[in-house]
Amino acid sequence: MSRKTTRLRPAKRAKPRRTRQKEAWNLRLYIAGATPRATSALENLKAICEQHLTGQYRIEVIDLLKHPQLAKGDQIVAVPTLVRHLPPPVKKIIGDLSDAERVLVGLDLRRRDRTEPSHE
Repeated sequence: MSRKTTRLRPAKRAKPRRTRQKEAWNLRLYIAGATPRATSALENLKAICEQHLTGQYRIEVIDLLKHPQLAKGDQIVAVPTLVRHLPPPVKKIIGDLSDAERVLVGLDLRRRDRTEPSHE
C-alpha cells in the first residue's frame, strides 16, 4: 500500500490592492527666520497646494538660520526659495510666492500663456 503524503502549505495572503495614485509632490521651502516674508511665502504655498494639489503634497520648511549647511545641497542663494524635488525635474522659485500664476507656471501646474512676455 502506498501512502500519499500531503504537505500543508501556509494559506496565501491576499496582496494589498494597489490603487494608482498620483505622485506626491515633495516641496522644500527655504527661509531665514520667521520673517513676515517667510510667513507670507509659507501661507501662499499652503493655499496654492490646497487648491491645486489637495492631499498630494508634502511641505518641508528649512530655516537656514538654524541649519545653514542645508543651503548647499539645493544651491540656495536667496530666501525664501521654494524647491520642488518631486515630481522631477527639480524646480526652484524665489520670492514670497504671492503671484499664484507665476508659482503655478513655475511648478508646471499650469502652462504659461504664450501671448504674455517672458520674465526669464
